[in-house]
Amino acid sequence: MNEAQINSLEANGLSLDKVEQLLTRAAKEVDDGLLPAAQIALAKDNKVILSASFGDAQDNSLTCIFSATKAITSSAAWLLMQEGKLNEEELVADIIPEFATNGKDHVTVGQLFAHTAGFPSAPFAPLDWDDKEARISRFSRWRLNWPAGSKFEYHASSSMWVIAEIVERRSGMGYREFVRTRVINALGLEDIYVGLPEAENARALPCSYVGDALTSDDYVKMGMPVPPETEVTEAVILAFNRPEIRAVGVPGGGGFATASALALFYQALLHGGNDKATLWSQSTLTDARRIRSGDFTDVLFKKSANRALGLIVSGDDSRRFRGFGRSNSSSAFGHNGAGGQLAWADPKTGLSLAYVTPGHDRNGIRQGSRGVAIGTLAAQCLAD
Repeated sequence: MNEAQINSLEANGLSLDKVEQLLTRAAKEVDDGLLPAAQIALAKDNKVILSASFGDAQDNSLTCIFSATKAITSSAAWLLMQEGKLNEEELVADIIPEFATNGKDHVTVGQLFAHTAGFPSAPFAPLDWDDKEARISRFSRWRLNWPAGSKFEYHASSSMWVIAEIVERRSGMGYREFVRTRVINALGLEDIYVGLPEAENARALPCSYVGDALTSDDYVKMGMPVPPETEVTEAVILAFNRPEIRAVGVPGGGGFATASALALFYQALLHGGNDKATLWSQSTLTDARRIRSGDFTDVLFKKSANRALGLIVSGDDSRRFRGFGRSNSSSAFGHNGAGGQLAWADPKTGLSLAYVTPGHDRNGIRQGSRGVAIGTLAAQCLAD
């Protein structure tokens, strides 16, 4: 770090020792030759106070943030709720009549955000989004796996497709246009894209898989449950190297961003906006962070799901199972993404973190441990 960077970190109350540890840890897998690239950023008071790029990443490189996109999509819907145009108690079928088939007529808007809607793996082809007939046909064919509201199971992409449709019907704007104009451009965060323009593809780092997957025996030896198979396959992830898939703006997992822009987005979620615009009232933000998933637990670790309105809340000492660092406060909130993308803000410290990488480690334990380590060090960076 140069003198100017050191002065800036000290002026913002950061521990230089902890920052050095954080940067060393963030660079480790790149330095070891496992990951091709990574970026990290810390922000506070609506400013980036630390950023670094490793390996093939340049400071303006874009990375697919996968499910970290859910927070952006959700924050757009909050605007409609704030304006009285949408209520989470509404039935989805009252907004999208074509959805009311195969027992889905009782699904509420709130259940879409809380992953309790009952159709966690309902199939949808991204390129169907821009074909209105195909899109609606998908919704009408979907069936419930279990009664809506009866349990929690992560909806990797399905429920967010419905939320995007609701945004369109209640705003009168295209989903991508609404997110871009009402959220991203309003906040001046041009380096976040939900729907990547053709001209920006050159900046996007290609997704790749690295390392060897753990076997069932490996999990047994570690005394850990074998993760269930999901729709998030290698083929699905690598499809985001295709410009036509990137352009769709998959609402549950197709956003692209720099780490700095993503960290600043979470600052806006802390403060209701920034010096460009105030978007969300404090009451809207407080309510958005209210747990909706009750006592439901996740399928794999049997820990409290702690799902809010499209966000995950850190909560108790099991927070590392929810993607947070051990030293995060109980009020920290965020949403990580496939491949190890990290994104959270902590109201107790005012810090927000973003870590992004195009390299997806097949060893899920190693990937998860990296996220906990980076999150823990990041949350400790404010000097005592």
